Amino acid sequence: MSYLTQKTIKNNISFSGIALHSGLDVNVCIKPASPNNGIIFKRVDLKSNNLVYPNFMNVTNTSLNTTIENEFGVKVSTIEHLMCALFGMSIDNAIIEIDNEEVPILDGSAKIFIEKIISAGIDISDSPIKIIKVNKEVNFSDGDRYINIKPSTLSLDIDFELKYKNPIIGNQRNRFKIYEDDLSEVYNSRTFCLFEDIELIKKNGLAKGGSLNNAVVVKDKEILNPEGLRNKKEFVNHKILDCIGDLYTCGYRMIASIQCSQGGHYLTNQLLRKVFENKENFSILEIKEKNLPHTLINRNFLRSIA
Repeated sequence: MSYLTQKTIKNNISFSGIALHSGLDVNVCIKPASPNNGIIFKRVDLKSNNLVYPNFMNVTNTSLNTTIENEFGVKVSTIEHLMCALFGMSIDNAIIEIDNEEVPILDGSAKIFIEKIISAGIDISDSPIKIIKVNKEVNFSDGDRYINIKPSTLSLDIDFELKYKNPIIGNQRNRFKIYEDDLSEVYNSRTFCLFEDIELIKKNGLAKGGSLNNAVVVKDKEILNPEGLRNKKEFVNHKILDCIGDLYTCGYRMIASIQCSQGGHYLTNQLLRKVFENKENFSILEIKEKNLPHTLINRNFLRSIA
């Protein structure tokens, strides 16, 4: 059984939950898909023009979430946590049926998505995976915020830092080798916000479904969630979770080294657009067992399906 071939889920995954921004109840069913199908969202509440592809060029909003949209104006929003889970579990192909515009927030992390994928099982095909290899350094900045991507030999490294004036969040930095390190604390880290920002966010028609059940809320020197943090670097780890999910809108796993300061959905999306606007910046490699070192295989994934 090869771990370097394309994968999908073995059984359907169904779940329901409240959408973070719309506040609506949403039902989702993730279904297996054949090799080279990719990840596709299908709006089953619509009868036509209802397929939406999670490609970075289809991203139309990056304000507090990642929203994708097809040529007919059909949208699916807040895809980043589910996309991170699919990436983390090496799912290359899946049909995601959804009956509204926004993916449910669940607990605010990728944890439940990961658990559901493991429970459904993973079907491994004979079709080889493809990998994007970054060949040249690319940078994007927005004021003090910046993100850059450089070539890497075998891994995907993400080095991310946060800078907040709030004393609880403060300056946090973490780095992971995505294919080798234990990413449990990344997958388990919840979305977060400052208490003083909630009123403005809601005035903008967002976070209608937000609560302490699906977000960490920080007020001055206090975390309002009774259970506190899940890990010491939950804030920056959640940003890495988002970054992984947004990177997967390139369609494949990636070999590269990424460094980001104070970034988010917007910076990651702009970086991808800049990388792929020039063919000299990247290569797409079809990977076969004989030409891929073992270090590229996610050890945590191997353990999870053993």
